[in-house]
Amino acid sequence: MNTPAATPFQQLVRKLRQIEIRILKAVDAELQGNFGSVFKGTGLEFDDVRLYQYGDEVRAIDWAVSSKGHGTFVKTYKEEREQQVLLLLDVSGSQRVGAEGRRKIDVGREICGILALAAARQEAQLGILAFSNQKELYVAPGKGIRHAYTLIKRLFELEPKAQSTAVGAGIKQALGMLKRRTIVLLLSDFIDTGFERELTMLARKHDLVVVQLLDKLEKEFPPLGIIPLLDQETGRTVWVNTSSEAFRNRYQASFAQNRDQIGQICRRHRTEFLSITTQADYVGQLVHLFRRRNQRGGRA
Repeated sequence: MNTPAATPFQQLVRKLRQIEIRILKAVDAELQGNFGSVFKGTGLEFDDVRLYQYGDEVRAIDWAVSSKGHGTFVKTYKEEREQQVLLLLDVSGSQRVGAEGRRKIDVGREICGILALAAARQEAQLGILAFSNQKELYVAPGKGIRHAYTLIKRLFELEPKAQSTAVGAGIKQALGMLKRRTIVLLLSDFIDTGFERELTMLARKHDLVVVQLLDKLEKEFPPLGIIPLLDQETGRTVWVNTSSEAFRNRYQASFAQNRDQIGQICRRHRTEFLSITTQADYVGQLVHLFRRRNQRGGRA
């Protein structure tokens, strides 16, 4: 009797499970812990305020309440019964850069799929918001393997309607949806401007992990002479001299400035920042991320 051929969805889940097993083995070897450490947040939600006492952390001060002139107050928290996770994934046109099957959007989807399976294993509530310059997909946080499969299927079937990026608008949508403190994993190439204010607000209010997805060509533009470059988001083609030292210097400076700006915001708010290149094996980087979060009690 012939065994029925696996469907594309079954093949996809099998691939994600194989990657998950690799991560589990690496985590066991390096952490002696579990893969779910990525979902180990502060475990606290806002409860009340009280007067500042010697030894309290400055970052715990509630400046809005303190500004009323009745003293300096700090926020107090209570334990959360259940951890909530939101995957915030950029699916705009620039995410389609890279080799077939290893584009930025492919790697982003894989990481989201693996984390969905891990969340199901850890009984964490996990949802996703995929965005371009508009909301492309939203799956509300839920638990269990069936929820994880539904999320994975919808994400990999998604055909974004828009090409342009609006990272700030995507973050703003997430902020409007989240009613309590949440672990947020933001995955984007951040080829955009004007999102710093929203990123700062997200870092202040939630337990944020920022993952920048890059392609090698974006980091090290090869000197190919005068070539046409297609802007994936606008559809415009421009001719540039990639061998020109002036062009390469401008390009590298712009790339470095973009990355440094994101890194500075993350450092300022003690937010985890991870840069992943599509050509690299990201398993080791994810394991390193889990290790750091495990050691810091979940807060980056």
